[in-house]
Amino acid sequence: MLEFDDAQTRLANGAPRPQAATETALRDAAGLVLARDLTATLDLPSADNSAMDGYALRYEDCREGVALPIDQIVYAGHAPQPLQPGHAARLFTGSLMPAGADTVIMQEDTREADGKLEIARAPRQGQHVRRRGEDTAAGSPLLAAGTRIGPAQIALLASQGIARVTVHPAVRVGILTTGDELVAPGEARAPHQIYNSNGAMMAALVEGMAAQATQILHAQDNEAALKSAFQALARDCDLILSIGGVSVGDKDLVKPVLESLGATLDLWRVRMKPGKPVAMAHVDGKPVVCLPGNPVSAFAVFTVLVSPLLRRMQGRRDLFPQVSMLTLRTDTPRHDSREEFLRVRREVDNGGVGQLQAFDRQSSGVLSSLPWATGLARIPAGQTVYDGEKVAYYDFKHWLS
Repeated sequence: MLEFDDAQTRLANGAPRPQAATETALRDAAGLVLARDLTATLDLPSADNSAMDGYALRYEDCREGVALPIDQIVYAGHAPQPLQPGHAARLFTGSLMPAGADTVIMQEDTREADGKLEIARAPRQGQHVRRRGEDTAAGSPLLAAGTRIGPAQIALLASQGIARVTVHPAVRVGILTTGDELVAPGEARAPHQIYNSNGAMMAALVEGMAAQATQILHAQDNEAALKSAFQALARDCDLILSIGGVSVGDKDLVKPVLESLGATLDLWRVRMKPGKPVAMAHVDGKPVVCLPGNPVSAFAVFTVLVSPLLRRMQGRRDLFPQVSMLTLRTDTPRHDSREEFLRVRREVDNGGVGQLQAFDRQSSGVLSSLPWATGLARIPAGQTVYDGEKVAYYDFKHWLS
């Protein structure tokens, strides 16, 4: 069996970074990855403006008890007139600073009567003024190629007046579930059959990472059906994920079918629990990752092994999200000859310290543990980990996005 870290590295490098790029409207770019570095073309703010509702004045005129005539009202989006010495201008959050003014006093520190402003508490010089270019300066780096575009990135780009961006196309993922025992949800089920949860689960995992689950096929446990399904997916998809049929049983036919299609397994079987029967191959130059048929095992393998590969194919800069070291709370010591990934929930105690509570049943057949869990805790192979020790934590929030 291949060691987990080696398998993770091999899978992460199992496909080239994307070369194709396309231009798209900014509103359609959410989830996609920038293909080009972007540089700011505007100073933001574009001019000095007020950070508060209040009054603009010259600091040298600011003395408690002094009354200053208010010579203008400046609304956001309006152009102010220059400020005369010894005067004040009424303005609001976002209003441009009049020429000559250098300080804003917020309205709570003033009194206004008969068109004059009385200063109740003198401000600091330069207080409450947003300076031109203090957010972004024209010519400075804005976003780097390889950045996944989300709401924050869209806001930044829109603030620069950017309406279209160059991105890598979404990765097209084909999903193949296998097994004579599986029937689709909603169909009639015989006592010897179970519902197929893998197809819908894997599609949700793929689309949660902003890839496209373009085809979801199911094949019975025979070579002809499997071969036909793999060929169909290889024609239309960039990445193929198969679930089940990759172990060593009589009906585990995925490996010989892939070989019949000219594929050579780049890896097979990983020293991890759950998820040992994992394989990777290439068909017609397309990476194929074969996951175990157990839904819990497939979920864990996708999280820690497949997601870095998918990020690489998307063109992202960072393939491996953060891994935290947190305290594990477990009723029994954990020990295995393989790397074990426990389903855990991150909880915060009264002191604000995060801890990991292990699910009480860690069998790979316990599907109810997945919606309960917030991530996976890694128990090193060959080590005994006791309650209260720190372990590596793979947060679904980061690893599945």
